[in-house]
This record gives sequence, C-alpha cells and structure tokens, in this order.
Amino acid sequence: MLTNQVRRHTVFLARGREQERERVTKKSREPRHPRRLYPDHMRKQSTASRFAERELHGFDEAGSEERIVVWIERMKGGTWSVGRAVNPQHRPSDEPRADDYVFEGHELDDVLEQANGILDDDARVSEDDGRPEHIKPFTRKELLGPLERWFFGRR
Repeated sequence: MLTNQVRRHTVFLARGREQERERVTKKSREPRHPRRLYPDHMRKQSTASRFAERELHGFDEAGSEERIVVWIERMKGGTWSVGRAVNPQHRPSDEPRADDYVFEGHELDDVLEQANGILDDDARVSEDDGRPEHIKPFTRKELLGPLERWFFGRR
C-alpha cells in the first residue's frame, strides 16, 4: 500500500466515538487508602560506605552512660576517613555530621594508625572510668576484603 491509499482507508476515515463511562454508585466505591500501598524507593544508608566500625562504652561528665562509635569509611574521590561519634543513637538522623570526621587521607596505613590511636585513647578513658573494654584494633586485612568487593562490584 502507498501512503495515499492508507489515508483513504476506511479504518482511518472512521472517527473515534466517545466511549460510555462506567457508572459507579456511591455504595460500591472502595474506601481510599490512607497511605501508600508500596513503599517509596529505599534510600541509601549512610553507613553503606563504612568498611569497619567499633563501639565503646563509657560515662560522660554527668555520670550518664555514653556510647562511642569509631569507624573507617571510604569517601568519594578515593580518600579514606576516620569518624568518631558520641551517642549517635540520640540524633534525629543517622547521617554523620561534618565534625564527626577526625581524619581524612589517601594512605590506608595512615588511616589505620589514626583510627587505632582513637580507639586506644577511648579505651583508656573507659578503663579510667571503671569500665574496661578490650576492643579489637582495626586491621588492614579487615578493610581489604570490603574494598575489593566494592572495587570489583561483587557484593
């Protein structure tokens, strides 16, 4: 068929008619759902880029219990960072603050040294407060496994 023949074809010449709408009585209407049936897209957790984490417990100046979290994180641009947060469970969001980051660097050995130094200091303070804890230090081997999975995309 040629284009001028298609234009004159009966199927294309017939115009569409308005369709009748389905009538719904008030009694047969279903109640509206107060919330979504399906959850919104899941957002990425802020802890997804953390490669290692340690938790210590101690007391603050007022004598209340305190939870200290120290972590090593892989940042954008290939840098490593060490973070330390006190009582993160009391925050409105799980996102770390800018002042939570204690050290940033490109060398893994420097990051391990800083993170283990922070752990030693906090463990010593907890011990002085009468709450001795034996926290395992961060190791290179511990970070290389997740780094390889992240780098090669094998999750």
